[in-house]
Amino acid sequence: MTITLSDQDKNTLRIAAYGAVSLMAAAGAAGKPHKIAANGSIALGSATGLIGHVLADYPKAKDLTGKSVAEIADRVLPALTTAMSLLKKQDPAEADNFRGTVLIAVETAQIQQAQPSPAAAEMARKITTALDAADSGAVPEVAAGRDRPELRKAIEEIVDSGFVGVSLRVHDERGEWAGSAGAAELGGTAKPPINGHVRIGSTTKTFTATLVLQLVAEGKVGLDTPVAYYLPEFGLDERITVRMLLQHTSGVFNFSGEVYDDGTVVMGIPIPYGTTGKEWVDNRLKSYRPEELVELALSKPARFEPGTGWSYSNTNYVLARLLIEKVTGRSVAEELRRLILEPLGLSGTMVPGASPEIPAPHAHAYYRYEDAGEQKTIDITRQNPSWISAGGDMISTLQDLHTFISALLGGKLLPAPLLAEMCAPRPTGIPNMDYGLGVFVVTTDNGTVISHNGAAVGHAALMSSTPDGGRTLVAALNCVDDADLSIAAAFQSAQQRLLNEVFGQPTD
Repeated sequence: MTITLSDQDKNTLRIAAYGAVSLMAAAGAAGKPHKIAANGSIALGSATGLIGHVLADYPKAKDLTGKSVAEIADRVLPALTTAMSLLKKQDPAEADNFRGTVLIAVETAQIQQAQPSPAAAEMARKITTALDAADSGAVPEVAAGRDRPELRKAIEEIVDSGFVGVSLRVHDERGEWAGSAGAAELGGTAKPPINGHVRIGSTTKTFTATLVLQLVAEGKVGLDTPVAYYLPEFGLDERITVRMLLQHTSGVFNFSGEVYDDGTVVMGIPIPYGTTGKEWVDNRLKSYRPEELVELALSKPARFEPGTGWSYSNTNYVLARLLIEKVTGRSVAEELRRLILEPLGLSGTMVPGASPEIPAPHAHAYYRYEDAGEQKTIDITRQNPSWISAGGDMISTLQDLHTFISALLGGKLLPAPLLAEMCAPRPTGIPNMDYGLGVFVVTTDNGTVISHNGAAVGHAALMSSTPDGGRTLVAALNCVDDADLSIAAAFQSAQQRLLNEVFGQPTD
């Protein structure tokens, strides 16, 4: 059987396998952890076939030394499940090879301990459970805090408000809590996977903005340089700067359509909402080039003079994507791997491009529409996200979203001055909700929350944090969407309910 693994897939396998060894070493620290890790790593060298080639190429600089058992477990256990899932999908024999190799390494690590500790034995059990969780889509055990009935009640009530399913992960001073409610599929009984893949919609914008700011830090992009300097082929207004793209102050028409203050609607491309819903459904596997989205937007009048207003426009972030690719000579997916995914070990996050696929495990997305006078509800989990491009096309997991926002606001991705620029609020006209560079700056009764949520069709993601990255809330929702956005009110209520539960109490 032919098996094809992307560079990201291979990185997931390496993080999973070598991470399992690091977990055993950390859990059995009393038994000479460096020797345990060395012998476990040597045992991984017994792998044959494709897995042997992948593990032999592990970059030594990407190890997990210096981290706590909980931190390593948070990253590695989901990676073990993901690795098994992607291998089983393509070649069960290679999946068995990987599982056996990891378990041999784990056993070797235990043997090296003169007196195997109970902690090491428990960690070996968790690693085995994570390897076996691929079939069920279950989340592997992590070092979690005690149950949080108020959070469980909140997600159950969100399901009752109209969602098919909800998964939630919270990190705060009480530890970590993760849970899910509802169903992964309409009519099903299995809950949504707690660390499944989800289309994150406009949460993509925070990743894109971070990439641009990292290029600013590298001296390749000027934050206040005209975008036309980098992308002369579009004939952009030379007053539009890179900052204005990230801040939504460029005034450029939104290619997915505009609704003006007087109620006038100007259409863009066919989208899942409004009068073009049926057209979008029928063509949901159609591919768009980012350039054609920009060209369509620029064929329409600007909403306002550059820098004189604020208006959320997906076109800004497609231009940001094209800028990244022009400046670096690499795709946005490659730059994402170089600057964010690999440094943070985000094995479940990807830019799908025009691919309609979403990796397992995942909850399902649905769309309800009228066809010849008949109401139909269909599964739209497979959809081509190129119609929204860098405005909202990415796929991620709750663990990865937590790791990303915590690292970003914790200063691990950007120099302090650029992080401050990113989080500096600019009024939007929305009460208690300003915008920085790729993030919303939300004012609550107990302080500021940095946030960017996103809705894809039938999927949605929430991502919020305190400004220091210390307290985070990430959630994934699946629902039955429709042209009238009937779920919108429940979505707004869900966001507010979870914000109140997680950030409604002072952090000190």
